[in-house]
Amino acid sequence: MAIHYAIHPSIGVARAGNSPDELYLAPERIGGLPVECDPQGNEIHDGGQPRFVRRFKDAAGRIKRQAARFRIFRTDDADPSAPPREVTAEDPEVAGIRWSAHLANKKAAWYSFSELEGNLLLGKQTPKGNTNSYEARGVPLRNAGVTADDARQKLIIDPGPRTVDGPSQRADFTRDTVPPGYTHASFPPPPTQGHPIDTLGAILTDAQGRLLVLGGHGLAGGDEPIDTFAGADTWHDDISDGPVNCVLSLKDGSEIQLAAWCIVGSPKFAPELVNIVTLDDIAFDVGVRGLDLVPEMYSAGAYNPDYVASYERDILPLLQRPIDYIWVANVPSMARFSAPPFDPKDASPENAANRQAYFSYFRRPAFTGGSQQNQLWTGPGPAGVPMMPLNSGSNSVSNTLTDKFLSLTETQYFLLGQWAAGKFTAGGPSSLPAGVHPLDQAGIGNCVGGPMCPGIEVTWSTTNPAIYEEAYRIRAFQDEAYYFQHGLDPNRDETEGGGCEPGDLTKRMAVPWQADFFQCTFQFVNYTEPDVNKANGIPAPPTYFAYWWPPQSPMYVISGVKSMEEQALAGVPAGYQVFYPRGVNSFAQMIQAWSYLGFIVNENAGPDGAGLPNFVETERNHDRFQVGSAALGSVSDFVNAENVTFWPFWYLKAEPAPRPEALAALPGVQPRTVQAPTRGRTRHARI
Repeated sequence: MAIHYAIHPSIGVARAGNSPDELYLAPERIGGLPVECDPQGNEIHDGGQPRFVRRFKDAAGRIKRQAARFRIFRTDDADPSAPPREVTAEDPEVAGIRWSAHLANKKAAWYSFSELEGNLLLGKQTPKGNTNSYEARGVPLRNAGVTADDARQKLIIDPGPRTVDGPSQRADFTRDTVPPGYTHASFPPPPTQGHPIDTLGAILTDAQGRLLVLGGHGLAGGDEPIDTFAGADTWHDDISDGPVNCVLSLKDGSEIQLAAWCIVGSPKFAPELVNIVTLDDIAFDVGVRGLDLVPEMYSAGAYNPDYVASYERDILPLLQRPIDYIWVANVPSMARFSAPPFDPKDASPENAANRQAYFSYFRRPAFTGGSQQNQLWTGPGPAGVPMMPLNSGSNSVSNTLTDKFLSLTETQYFLLGQWAAGKFTAGGPSSLPAGVHPLDQAGIGNCVGGPMCPGIEVTWSTTNPAIYEEAYRIRAFQDEAYYFQHGLDPNRDETEGGGCEPGDLTKRMAVPWQADFFQCTFQFVNYTEPDVNKANGIPAPPTYFAYWWPPQSPMYVISGVKSMEEQALAGVPAGYQVFYPRGVNSFAQMIQAWSYLGFIVNENAGPDGAGLPNFVETERNHDRFQVGSAALGSVSDFVNAENVTFWPFWYLKAEPAPRPEALAALPGVQPRTVQAPTRGRTRHARI
């Protein structure tokens, strides 16, 4: 018998924000609200219960940063039924807890984003290498004009590691706090557009010695105009990722080495709404099919046809998530899937036809040209109902490795098929696989798992078992002594095996992140030619209007303005459905105005989350936008205004260049005089 210790979540998620001081703790359940905390990360309680975040901006209208909180848990083989027990600095067995983390941003040193090219899972291994490698596909490097190895290494934002020892400590990932002897540290030079990047965030410990990781402030800077969702050369942002390590010292003299990983992403503007395919679903699928996570479900390369699914654990989330989309996208056809006209918990043969009909509307996960994954409609009518999920696929953009519409993961689809076949239980207890903690699922369950073009937080590299140590745990390539000697590698592809370096999980994302966030909200997808997405540079007609990831990048939302004064600024009444990014009309404007956008929250939730939901847009900085009206009609109609249709439109108010004192308020940011971003090309037809 043995005692085991582990960090949970195994992968934590922090999020950028431009508030200099205020933060909150990441949600600890999928679809849950974040938790209020003080500036040192100590959880705030009301009546003994965590106080959940209701406002996501500070008094000045700036977005608070989300901290990823890492905790240590203990399990005992002698009592396997007991839940894991948290271990803190106050534990009588503990002599000390020392945390370290190493965040980095490798985007500028990696390859240009090229949809699914570079994904080794979609290629074949030959004596000359993988047929879908970046080299084989001829994908260009970002900043290809920088050729020397040492110069390309300097394209990486690498502040080096930071360490905190004991409760209530802090260490910043800033340009001026590089550890002694870490000669490979690098930050980008001052840009001519946007903001300088002088910090990737900080680590701190709360009063009990738990670790909190804070990311950057959502800043981006570069020198060239941006005209694509993937961003542009010369640009950097302060998104990052990297390993989290802990040395747990016990009073018996033993020291235990523990590890986890942290991802720093952009804000989640609809924090309680969940994607149909989440990053938790991806990690679970990789664990099942590639890492022997649930051998009774999957072994020897095949699913067990007699496996019994759990309705509450495996099926109910798939029924609940489509209804989340109605608050952030106009998809009534998807909403009906959350209220099927039969009892989905009924496993009887009499209900089998209903379950099987429901299942038939979901695409089969299979990546082959012309497969059901590229199919839009299903019966019984001439066109029928759009298949599920009604999202774009991971490549509805180019004609190479087309992937038009999203499908469930292989494991999600298998479990839904078991439900359709009546092989499930309902109402009984359900448990997680051994070694997986609820915080592991919550850490990544609020992130996008599909589509991945490239995604929001991370991309398709997370579907590759080669990057994992075990299910839900990222494999680290080397220890910090190695990086002190060699620095980070700008060329190494972690999906070939061996583990990840700091910055590897986020390096395939758009740079800056605002470019993808601006353009990848919806897509016009051709649904008649399986292998064709674009013709003459535009989506080949006929097309269907599909969304990318509405819970992360909302498209249509319900106005929540209540007062007369706020409605005068907003230009719309309460309850009016509006275009979420209205007034932000270019890449450059999104770099400037991302923090002005609103958060989509349930205004009818009680302290325990009870009550019928009503998700509305709140905290939008209406004062930063101007609203006007356009009159539509013939020339003669303008003589008589009663015959004219007026339609609202929004645009950003003029804004001066960033004030040095405003930048100085952000910890770790050195104020410099830079220009506002130049306007990139505005596209009305999405990517």
